[in-house]
Order: sequence, then C-alpha cells, then structure tokens
Amino acid sequence: MKILNEVRVFAPATVANVAVGFDILGFAFHGPGDEVVLRRSTQAGLKITTITGTGDKKLPLEPERNTAGFAALGLLRHLGQEDLGLEMEIHKKMPFGSGLGSSAASAAAGVFAANTLLGSPLSKEELLPFAVAGEEIADGAYHADNVGPALLGGILFIRENKTLDVHKLPVPEELHVAVVYPHIEVLTKDARAVLSNQLELSQHIQQNGNLGALIIGLYENNYDLIGRALEDVIIEPQRAQLISGFADVKASAITQGALGASISGAGPSVFALCRGEATAKHVAQEMKSAFQKYGIMSDGYASPINTAGAIQM
Repeated sequence: MKILNEVRVFAPATVANVAVGFDILGFAFHGPGDEVVLRRSTQAGLKITTITGTGDKKLPLEPERNTAGFAALGLLRHLGQEDLGLEMEIHKKMPFGSGLGSSAASAAAGVFAANTLLGSPLSKEELLPFAVAGEEIADGAYHADNVGPALLGGILFIRENKTLDVHKLPVPEELHVAVVYPHIEVLTKDARAVLSNQLELSQHIQQNGNLGALIIGLYENNYDLIGRALEDVIIEPQRAQLISGFADVKASAITQGALGASISGAGPSVFALCRGEATAKHVAQEMKSAFQKYGIMSDGYASPINTAGAIQM
C-alpha cells in the first residue's frame, strides 16, 4: 500500500430510481460531480477547510455534520485513524436539490479520498457502508441508489438497503443517457411528502413486471424491452406535478427516439435512456427546448453509463 500526502478525487452525478426501481436502482453518468482534496496535516483530527461551489447555500464545516466529512470519519474510526491529522477541501460541481445525487457524490468522494490517502486498505465495495452513512446526514434515509453508483459506478440493483445487498447489472454497449436539469428546485422532503402510502394491487403487479423486464433487457442487450420497461406507474404520476412542463419534456424525449424517460431521483432533473450517442445528444437538446417553452432554463448532458464511479484525479 502506497501512503500518500495528498489526493484529489472525483465522484460523478447519478440517476436514482431509473423509473421503475424506487430506492433500489441507480446508475452513474459522465457529467457533473464533486471533487474532494484531502491532505495530511500536523494538527490532529479531520478538518474541513474549504467548501466551494455552493452559491448562497452554506454547508457545515464540521465533519460530523457534513456528508463528505462524516463518511471519511466513519472510515478513519474503523481503521483506528481518527486522530490522524487531515485537511479536506470540498468542491461542489452540481447544484443542490437537482435530483442528480449531489450529497451522494460528496459522501462517495469523501470516503474514497480517505481510503486512497491511506493506501486503499479497503476495497470500494467495503467503503459503501461509510458512504451511505455519510449521505444519510443530508437526507435522513439509509439507501444506496445514488451513493452506490457514485462510488462503484455502473448500474446498481439494491436488493435490500438495510444490509446493502448491492449488485452490479450489465451495461449494454450502446446504452446512453440524456439528462436535463431544469433551473428549479425540488426538495427531497417535498418529493417524498407527495407520495401516498396506498398502492393498488394492479400497480404493484405492473411495476414488478417492468422492473423485471428492465433487468432482463440489460442482461440480453434488448433495447426494445428496456424501452417497454421504463414505465413508472407508481412514483412518477405523483411527482410529475412538482416539475413544470414534465409531460411535454418526457414526450419530446420519446418522440425524438429515446427508449424511455422519467424523473431522476426526486427531481427536478429528467433522464432518458437512449440507444447510441447521437440519439442521446439530440434528445438532451430537445428536452432542454421543451423546458424553455415553459420559461425554464436548463443544463443538458448526454453520456454513456459511467462504469468507473469515484476515481483519483
């Protein structure tokens, strides 16, 4: 193991739920993300010295209250290195409340940076519990649909969040994603507040069928099946009201060749799975145009699935 004096790492944005896998599916993509710089210090303990890219919002500098800091602290305690002198810089590269896994990227980057600085004593998979605990500081939920892909990369299926029974799904070679972030804010707590606890048996059956079909489609490189599977009959109908123009944005993606489209995480970002880079780029532009008709500016990304997750820069 090579012990380092300073590391800079990056963790990518993610799409959670993937239409039919509420809290149990997620994937990473190439686009925005968070960077963490971690260096040794002569002063004992972990100190967060700098947080940039947050605009007018303030993130706590206390490691115990910060997603990146808390995740790193958990690892340091596990390794018996809690008193090691470390200074952390956090550089936010994506907005809050975007549905792109901002807090998850910070948590993944924080624990990955600490592990890398110490010579990588744990595997990425072994870092996952610390990363999930870090994100829990931000949203109060212990789930891996964002933070798992941000750390590990690829498309993840979480059989159970409590035990972090996490599995990587295959990524078809031509599978790309178009993601558009409209410049509006949807808070996760508000997005969860609109959800009903009541579920029709027919909805449960159809959603399970779509989830199974999506997984089969990924294993078989069956793009038509992937497209048919991307129909959320439970969460999307309830959350669509929070995103102005969502129906038209989704329709524009499908019309222009996307396999399917839905809300990214809690929103307001919208994602569309596509076959091929050219289609993804075109769909991203069309979704941006659809939002603009409602007077909403947006940022668009077109990317293959990011299979690397958190990386050292």
